[in-house]
Amino acid sequence: MNKQLYINEIQTLFDDVQRSKIFEDQKTMTDAVPLFPIYEINKKYEEQKQAEGFDLKEFVLSNFDFLGAKISIQREDHLPINVHIEKLWDELTRTAYEEKGTLLKLPKPYVVPGGRFNEFFYWDSYFIMLGLQVSGRVEMMKNIVENCSYLIQNVGFVPNASRTHFLSRSQPPYFSLMLDLLFETTKDENIYIKYHETLEKEYAFWMNGEENLENGSNKDRVVKTINGDILNRYYDAENEPRPESYLIDIEDSENAGEEFYRNIRSACESGWDFSSRWFADGENIKAIETLNLAEIDLNCLLWHLEKTLAKSSSLQNWTEKENHFKEKATQRKHIIDQYFWDEKAGTYKDYHTKKNTQTPSEHIAALYPLFLELASDEQAKAVSEIIAEKFLYQGGLVTTTKNSGQQWDLPNAWAPYQWLGFKAMKNYGFDDLAQKIKNNWCSNVERVYSNTGKLMEKYNALDTETIAGGGEYPNQDGFGWTNGVYLKLKQN
Repeated sequence: MNKQLYINEIQTLFDDVQRSKIFEDQKTMTDAVPLFPIYEINKKYEEQKQAEGFDLKEFVLSNFDFLGAKISIQREDHLPINVHIEKLWDELTRTAYEEKGTLLKLPKPYVVPGGRFNEFFYWDSYFIMLGLQVSGRVEMMKNIVENCSYLIQNVGFVPNASRTHFLSRSQPPYFSLMLDLLFETTKDENIYIKYHETLEKEYAFWMNGEENLENGSNKDRVVKTINGDILNRYYDAENEPRPESYLIDIEDSENAGEEFYRNIRSACESGWDFSSRWFADGENIKAIETLNLAEIDLNCLLWHLEKTLAKSSSLQNWTEKENHFKEKATQRKHIIDQYFWDEKAGTYKDYHTKKNTQTPSEHIAALYPLFLELASDEQAKAVSEIIAEKFLYQGGLVTTTKNSGQQWDLPNAWAPYQWLGFKAMKNYGFDDLAQKIKNNWCSNVERVYSNTGKLMEKYNALDTETIAGGGEYPNQDGFGWTNGVYLKLKQN
């Protein structure tokens, strides 16, 4: 049966399963593959569920398959960390040549973050590519780019991950940076020409709704300020509980504000699920207001996309297009300084589009203008001092200065920002700080690996004594972006 499964087609059953907690992990049911046509399963469920002795879990297990839901890689031997990662590339490789349940079809093999996943993740894949580059796995780097292009061409954007319930949102737009990485590896400029149309299509997705906006209004991922400037924000087209965290969202929504679910989902588009960065009071998820913010990271990534479109246009001698995108990039660079730079604090912050002021949250996304070389020397120096003083700990860079209990807050150190921090500091000649970021985090990874034989999703930057370093998921063999960033940092 090749029909794609959309969760809403089994909504009654799905709702009952998630609320009953028959599976420890809410993701289990979203990954289920129907063994029979959906209408048959729904009909059977309606007929049987009132019967005495009806077992919901038994019903689900007899009507759905759970392919590879619990892949666990066991090793007798404790290999050196780099040898372990080399073996992991193959063990974390998946294919999806046909649609299965909620899983989207993709033309090429890909690397998943960890053993519990079968789907392709968007921004994770860029950081995985860093490691593939070090490992000389150029073919897999090309596969990742090709899969992103396929999704952009067929869906209009790269979804958060390659499942039907992620078709309402993307993730930070890293496709243009993936092309840079591939060019750095192959020295073949033709890749920019080959994927020009894909770049344009992704740009159109992020800029959709820009044309008819009035000052002080927004549409999808575009915001027009009261001054008439265009900024971008994270956004999700749906305002329903996330299937993969269904019950959690329903419980969190009690007494929460308007469009709570869309605010939750929009934060997921950023990859930061969740952080005090998104909360109006800096404390409570019920106060989430992602939709009111324009983000520094997103606007920097879109500047890079505009620069890349100017480059790919130039390579084809399309002067008018080249000038158009150059102008867009120039405007955005000016706007990034105007809206996101906090002179007094000496760092970059998100912009609150309703209050017309920067948000108080101090967070590591301030690295993006340095990572992409958008910052002036003075700005870079100021940011580097904040990073050294407030974000760098013994076990790496933390994401925010607030400990809220959310995973994208202190004390957690996430792989992507170790690379962004290292590269950002190298770009502006702060070599000692770059080296310290690298050493602090890599030694934390090595310590946890030595204790557990695993690479984690994230690490505790403050407590470098505990055996393990933390993670949202049970200990498993992973974690894609940790593997990639670790290898890349050790090479530098």
